[in-house]
Amino acid sequence: MTDYDDPKVEEQWFAERRDEVADYLNREGISHGAIGKEPAWHIAPYVSIWAIESLKTPNSVGWWAISGDLPNDYVSASNAKNPREAMHAIASLWKEASQYMARGERHPTFVIGTGESDEELAPMLASRAEMLLDWSSDPEIWEENEL
Repeated sequence: MTDYDDPKVEEQWFAERRDEVADYLNREGISHGAIGKEPAWHIAPYVSIWAIESLKTPNSVGWWAISGDLPNDYVSASNAKNPREAMHAIASLWKEASQYMARGERHPTFVIGTGESDEELAPMLASRAEMLLDWSSDPEIWEENEL
């Protein structure tokens, strides 16, 4: 079993997630500045939330991205001031999208996946959304300044 408390293992996990986030944002056509060297918040190996610099306002967060044992996604920092709010915003979208997927419908404003396996992916997306919603509501896993 991998020891994520080992700094070298954690550093490698960070680098892999950071690369995933960069690749994902590029595929999505998101213009952005620097991606943090480490996640703004994480529970390895499950989830990491990354601060993405704004191009319009350098030295400020323009986007938040999520990566880990779940789909990669992002949300504008105008909808989330910190990693906790970003997690909640993404999880809320996923929960709603999973309900559409389970019915065999596409969400009117949000796309996840290709649509080919929506009915089988819906329960997995719903469970990830519920986990993230629970975590975003748990004050014990957040720093005081993220409340």
